[in-house]
Amino acid sequence: MQTDRSLDDWLRLQESIHPKSIELGLDRVRRVAARLDLLRAVPFTVTIAGTNGKGSSATLTADIYRAAGYRVGLYTSPHVLRYNERVQIDGQAVADGALCAAFEAIDAARGDDTLTYFEFGTLAALWLFRAAHVEVQVLEVGLGGRLDAVNIVNADLALLTNVGLDHQDWLGDTRDEIGREKAGIFRARRPAVIVDPEPPASVLDVAERLETPTLRLGRDFEYRIGPGRSWSWRGGNEWWTQLPPPALAGPLQYRNAAGVFALIHAGQAQRPVRRDAFERALQGMRLRGRCESYRGVLLDVAHNAEAAQAFASFLADQPSPRALVLGMLADKPAETVATTLAPVVDQLYTVGLSGPRGLTAEALQERLAATGVAAQACDNMESALREARQAVGSAGCVAVTGSFLTVAAAINELDAHE
Repeated sequence: MQTDRSLDDWLRLQESIHPKSIELGLDRVRRVAARLDLLRAVPFTVTIAGTNGKGSSATLTADIYRAAGYRVGLYTSPHVLRYNERVQIDGQAVADGALCAAFEAIDAARGDDTLTYFEFGTLAALWLFRAAHVEVQVLEVGLGGRLDAVNIVNADLALLTNVGLDHQDWLGDTRDEIGREKAGIFRARRPAVIVDPEPPASVLDVAERLETPTLRLGRDFEYRIGPGRSWSWRGGNEWWTQLPPPALAGPLQYRNAAGVFALIHAGQAQRPVRRDAFERALQGMRLRGRCESYRGVLLDVAHNAEAAQAFASFLADQPSPRALVLGMLADKPAETVATTLAPVVDQLYTVGLSGPRGLTAEALQERLAATGVAAQACDNMESALREARQAVGSAGCVAVTGSFLTVAAAINELDAHE
């Protein structure tokens, strides 16, 4: 199918079609999916929800199934540099033309129904996965779970990474309320893996009500990190020892990997996978902006309390002195992120983010000052990186965090001055 619109044209159009950028609910997207016949005879589906670790877990899941020889579709969000990153088939981001063809079909099928930007993307991923005849599709929830667009598909396997306080305007003010929304991806009598070591009661209540068989960290599976970054994993009565470390840095990647291992073991009857596929995928995994060292700068997309704690732990082990460049959206807990990271850095610089939700460097500086965290506001990413590098010299560490947008700006700036 040919279209006269470019990918950028389509994305601008999607941002204007629906009056709200976010509107949770499945009625609209399900109607359009039905018209496109996307809900019948779907491939083996894995759905992943959680506050943090969704992208890492979804990517590793897809990589393992691909290493085992299956044709795999992976849908994640948000992207770092290019929209195409969101939809991958067999490890490759789909081309502009393929996305435009999918959007054309969706637009023709939606009739009077308006769709959000994310709903368009979700339907496009499902449309492209069907066209490519994938054998496994891995879907990362965008926000919550119960009312997120990916939940129109009944997952064969579900994974919940953790439940933290994020997106409270949409999901609730407590872990119990948020957990109930995230557990909405569970299905009756289909396995669900719960990686959160202390899940709120609501998650377990949903599983019990649906008769969802659950696999829980510490009860049904566990992991241990040994010397030299090797580790071991137990699922049921099976122990795997001397596993290679995850390619992604940071201690939380072991926990993410342990959950993914349990998930894929739960689906062995439908999609068998041998141990060598687990190991090859673990060693070869790549994902932008997760404790990533790029051109001498440490990049991480941490933008909530739990992610900031994990990044602070990792950053504390880096060479001193340390300088941090922080850019955040207005609806994120900037104060909590900054007070978590400030004790492990020597200098902090703020940068502005564009768009209606972006904080200016000065506004972010003022919010941090109210909590007692001193920061220097910079005109742009170029000046922030220059100041940070001068502050730490050749022996120290420069880090960038706070948002996918912040990391993207840093990558673009570093590439421009390669």
